[in-house]
Amino acid sequence: MDAQSQQPQVGVVKKKETRGRKPKPKEEKKDDQQQQAKMKKAHQQATVDDKYTQWKSLVPVLYDWLANHNLVWPSLSCRWGPQLEQATYKNRQRLYLSEQTDGSVPNTLVIANCEVVKPRVAAAEHISQFNEEARSPFVKKYKTIIHPGEINRIRELPQNTKIVATHTDSPDVLIWDVEAQPNRHAVLGATSSRPDLILTGHQDNAEFALAMCPTEPYVLSGGKDKTVVLWSIQDHISAATTDPAATKSPGSGGSIIKQNSKPGDGNDKAADGPSVAPRGIYYGHEDTVEDVAFCPSSSQEFCSVGDDSCLILWDARVGSSPAIKVEKAHNADLHCVDWNPHDDNLILTGSADNSVRLFDRRNLTSGGVGAPIYKFEGHKAAVLCVQWCPDKSSVFGSSAEDGLLNIWDYEKVSKERTTKGPSSPPGLFFQHAGHRDKVVDFHWNASDPWTIVSVSDDCDTTGGGGTLQIWRMSDLIYRPEEEVLAELEKFKSHVVSCASKP
Repeated sequence: MDAQSQQPQVGVVKKKETRGRKPKPKEEKKDDQQQQAKMKKAHQQATVDDKYTQWKSLVPVLYDWLANHNLVWPSLSCRWGPQLEQATYKNRQRLYLSEQTDGSVPNTLVIANCEVVKPRVAAAEHISQFNEEARSPFVKKYKTIIHPGEINRIRELPQNTKIVATHTDSPDVLIWDVEAQPNRHAVLGATSSRPDLILTGHQDNAEFALAMCPTEPYVLSGGKDKTVVLWSIQDHISAATTDPAATKSPGSGGSIIKQNSKPGDGNDKAADGPSVAPRGIYYGHEDTVEDVAFCPSSSQEFCSVGDDSCLILWDARVGSSPAIKVEKAHNADLHCVDWNPHDDNLILTGSADNSVRLFDRRNLTSGGVGAPIYKFEGHKAAVLCVQWCPDKSSVFGSSAEDGLLNIWDYEKVSKERTTKGPSSPPGLFFQHAGHRDKVVDFHWNASDPWTIVSVSDDCDTTGGGGTLQIWRMSDLIYRPEEEVLAELEKFKSHVVSCASKP
């Protein structure tokens, strides 16, 4: 039976908890299941707490800067927006977050202003003095958009980072001009904000797989209908420009998204906004598509991963079937994929088998054969997010349900193999252990080198919301060894001279 012939369920469709989603309370849950889950969680938490305590004591040594921000509600996605202002000691930048509530207030898309402290400005004692339960003074809410449903993923448009796409528990992708959208107060009963554009084409919920193209205003999505869907925002602009009846909706002033929609009737349906049909629908997965990514140099080439353990490469110029299909990319569901912005041949995947794998597309064949260049095994639970570093082509990050965000350098793997066996996994050179529950998303800052924002969903462990952290590791960790030794030599001579003084 294909996805189109299945009747969608009424109400919220449950996602697997492995994706970091907060489980909804169920009255019918059995006591023994709850007890088993509690015991398992308690054991896991003891390990996480030990690691966290050790990490906190090392913060002044490991980090150039760190801001910890306690969230009332968990956020399943975090993204950097445009840089707004540069100053002597810090830069101001937009930050996009979601608030996944329990229903007592609406779910929201939050636009915040973030003060990013410049390198070598923060004092060590200042970095270490943070309260886990407090909000950071560096993060201030700027605007709230009431979202029709929980936000599972946020992605910004590279050509205009004020335009973002969101995924919720629905088949549609919602497009927002966050600057033009009115600021809304999230109170119970408030109607949802109206998207500037709705991308239609999925036949079942599309919850996580979402990407924006670096070269064109294209959007890519995947969902439970096992398809990958491609849109061009430009298609709607063209239609609106040639339509004499085109009118702008409230909240779209100054947007690149021209409107040709009917006036909204004030209800809670996102479908009242203008919509655009897809450029293409691509068939090849046999289960839910969990993540998608564009080739950095082409709007017509992209890849996807799913619960069928497949990595698929697509080329829109040659049709809607897979260009290359790797049947068994991992030993379990694939959760995430990223394409190297510096090298079109390198693709990262992360999986429920706890590993990250690096593929070279030149080694893949259309017959489905393709072994990874390397398997990175340092997580103790399902990997939820992988992303290449924008500042160094061989570096990437991975976050997982074990509460860790690992930073790897694949160039270090071959060097480490020639030396005696390291205590840490080959390629791993930094481990961020500041979160005490699953790290559901993170994003490198393209405007501020080596700066990362990360979020964890802390509901299971604390019963609270989430934790947002913005951090930059010490540059002594990633700079070339000879540079670091030369710098430390200066400190050595300084310390010796100070010690010799009476």
